Amino acid sequence: MLYLYSKLQTMWATRERGASAVEYGLLIAGIAAVIVVIVFAFGTQISGVFGKTCHAVTNNGAAGTTCP
Repeated sequence: MLYLYSKLQTMWATRERGASAVEYGLLIAGIAAVIVVIVFAFGTQISGVFGKTCHAVTNNGAAGTTCP
């Protein structure tokens, strides 16, 4: 009887680990989706800020340096 209980407990523990891996995978996929949405939503604004910074540094820095 103890052997059967031990075997069942091992099987349940294995299933829980698999479910945890799936849950972590879904969590990572959700975080990645949020990052993609943020990049598409604010990408042009952030690009403009970096462009302005590059031009400011170029105008006050070494001659011949260009911004992309």
